Amino acid sequence: MFDCIIIGGGIAGLQGAIQLGRYDHQVLVIDDYNGRSSICHSYHNILGWPNGISGIELRKIGTEQAKRLGVQFLNDKVVEMKKVNRKFAVSLLDGTKYEGKTILLATGLKDNIPPFASIYPCLGHTVYVCPDCDGYEIKGKKTIVLGAGDVGANMALTLTYWSNDILYVNDSEKEIDKNLQSQLDEKNIVTVNERIAEVLAKEEKFQGVQLTNGEEIKGERGFIAYGGNKVKSDLAKQLEVEMLENKHIITDPRTKMTNIKNVWAAGDVVAHSEQVTIAMGEGSQAAIWIHKTLMEKGTDT
Repeated sequence: MFDCIIIGGGIAGLQGAIQLGRYDHQVLVIDDYNGRSSICHSYHNILGWPNGISGIELRKIGTEQAKRLGVQFLNDKVVEMKKVNRKFAVSLLDGTKYEGKTILLATGLKDNIPPFASIYPCLGHTVYVCPDCDGYEIKGKKTIVLGAGDVGANMALTLTYWSNDILYVNDSEKEIDKNLQSQLDEKNIVTVNERIAEVLAKEEKFQGVQLTNGEEIKGERGFIAYGGNKVKSDLAKQLEVEMLENKHIITDPRTKMTNIKNVWAAGDVVAHSEQVTIAMGEGSQAAIWIHKTLMEKGTDT
């Protein structure tokens, strides 16, 4: 029986694990290594890492730190969660079950990234998904927004805060709202309504795109904006955790506990701005309140 089972070993899950480990609680982290932090090659807006750090390296450091505190890890996928009397039963793909007094959901979300192998080495270096995280990185650079319909149009407009050299490739059959198109025209953002055949890149350096009509469009930076990101909250639904229409989990702003007693959530699966630093804070915040709850008489669910 674990004091806490953390589902998701990304940034929020690891920070929660470290905090709980420092309380000497018995903690199990279950992660399938399919989170967004495992594909981002450089975060640039984190205190203490002025030259950036990859999600992979940050996860490695965090995992080693948590293990030194006695936290256990499983590389596996949770397929089912049940509330059983005063505990929670967690089932893996192979049918193995684990029990915990509390649960921390840190399952994150999955970005809708176009299926071009050449784009993945660029993620975090020269291709980005979050303007608040990485808009700064396109200053003075010709930037191509790879997107779909209104989602890509809004991204292109947002990026004009940092650059006046923006081009939008509407890589879909979705029409752009007339009002948005007018705004794009006012900002001198060229819109190309053509499918992308290939992303041009040399290792981590994005160089542009080739369209299905054979035309090549050169650029120094890229931003992805297709919409349709998947919030990974299916497990929360099994426990009847309250969610918004967009599938983000609702938590108490102070404690990060969900509407289900002894079930917490932190990070990108929660309704908030998608930031590594916020995920860290929420992981710690949830862990502190998990500890307080564990110290109370019983954890009756």
